[in-house]
Amino acid sequence: MNQRMGLRESKKERTRETISATAIRLFLARGFDQVSITEIAAAAEVSRRTLFAYFPTKEDLVLHRFADHESEAARIVRARAVGRRPLDALREALLDALARRDPNTGLNDTPEVVAFLTMVFDTESLAARLTRYLSRGIEALTEALRKAGFDPLVAHLVAAQVIVVQRQLADMNHACLADGESADDRYPEAVRAARLAFDLLDPGLEARRTGTERP
Repeated sequence: MNQRMGLRESKKERTRETISATAIRLFLARGFDQVSITEIAAAAEVSRRTLFAYFPTKEDLVLHRFADHESEAARIVRARAVGRRPLDALREALLDALARRDPNTGLNDTPEVVAFLTMVFDTESLAARLTRYLSRGIEALTEALRKAGFDPLVAHLVAAQVIVVQRQLADMNHACLADGESADDRYPEAVRAARLAFDLLDPGLEARRTGTERP
């Protein structure tokens, strides 16, 4: 039974990825607003009903890649080593992501990635929807910081700053790459900006902790 359920879930995930990949390919070739749901379903060889079962809106076909990472900062805080400060764990994770050229940092000059991010930022409906994922990321990080012993207000304000700053850093990196700079050339400045961003958040934060971590 478990194997059957595993196969079913694997098939569903392949279908989901096929639909999304097909949609993004069409969007990049012709523009987000120029491609219809009917065309995507036909190209992916699924019905409109099946498509909507996986992606409730047209924007979700693109932005689910961001949604998959919306609670990443919270996961980093929860998974950090005992005694390690949350901001240190978040800083280290961002620097590691930059070194790996993680697309979510904006520091990936693969043509397809640059084109994808340009489409997201330049398409009004996609850019607007992206703010919803950022809001959920803030909520998740707020809860993780509260459990790490921070006052609820402090946790919320710090979470908002971290998530917004990370998005701004990614936007800055992408803008440079979209203008023709290579990821390798941008990397030193991206690291400097990331370090500076967390240095500005750091002073006095640990003094705001109200108690021990909660399970």
